[in-house]
Amino acid sequence: MEKNYTIKDIAKLCQVGKSTVSRVLNNDPKVSEATRQKVQTIIDSIGFSPNRSAQAMRGAQEPVVGIIVSRLNSSGESQTLRAILTALYRQKITPIIVESQFDEKQVAHHLNLFKQRQVDSVIVFGFSPLSENILQQWQGNIVVIARYFKDISCVYYDDQGAINALMDKFYTQGYRHIGYLGIHDQDETTGRLRTQSYLDFCQQHQLKPNFALTELNIEAGYQHSAQLAQPLDAVLCATTTLAVGMVKYLQECQSMRPLAYIGQNPLLEHFVPNLISLDFGYEQAGNWAVELLLAQIYGNKTVKQRLVSFHLS
Repeated sequence: MEKNYTIKDIAKLCQVGKSTVSRVLNNDPKVSEATRQKVQTIIDSIGFSPNRSAQAMRGAQEPVVGIIVSRLNSSGESQTLRAILTALYRQKITPIIVESQFDEKQVAHHLNLFKQRQVDSVIVFGFSPLSENILQQWQGNIVVIARYFKDISCVYYDDQGAINALMDKFYTQGYRHIGYLGIHDQDETTGRLRTQSYLDFCQQHQLKPNFALTELNIEAGYQHSAQLAQPLDAVLCATTTLAVGMVKYLQECQSMRPLAYIGQNPLLEHFVPNLISLDFGYEQAGNWAVELLLAQIYGNKTVKQRLVSFHLS
């Protein structure tokens, strides 16, 4: 009969602690390369895989993670999803990906569907007005991305800090007429928090606010770009999608301005001069989400929140 190895067995064979084995399985960068190779050699030699350990600890037949994204065509979510899938495939865990289209009812429907299929671990891309009540009805392992929840493990972004950093970049370059193209306040993070950060910066530095709020799509960004008043020295966009719409508008008007936005887009960076982009940490968010979820799968039910750092280009 084939032995069902556990992390404890691996730790004993490697003469290391269980936490070290877990960190190797979770690809923790803090583990030294020598230790990683030592543990991995044992894992490979006995044919151990994390899914067997998860099976033994959870009583499930096969590890499957349900992933609920807001929009599959979102640039930021796509980057995060790519990191999630890479990390899950590395652990030999199967993902089931569904789309909510910013609809709470769809989230509830998908969670119920996952229950029916005996999926007990999920990653949910949070959005407004997704309520905590819907998420708390889920009885299994769960990690939320992009929204902060006190009682649910989550990985969230520094929306206000990112806008402040981009505004400060423009300000130190001498620009005083900075326009802002953002998302409606119904969206808590991408919308209200980012817009408020722009307004706070304007107030603190005695700048006249000049902004337009719209939906999250390229055409809406293009159509609302004309609402920004003159004079206009530089433009800050809340998202990559809006930045694409703004670039289209400015090019048509033959009045390109220095442009900044949250996110990264190789095409924009290649063709648009004086562009300031910001690595919002989408890939890091995906890796952290999987790390938190794996901890839950292996028995650590402690609720944890992690704030993702951003980096100016």
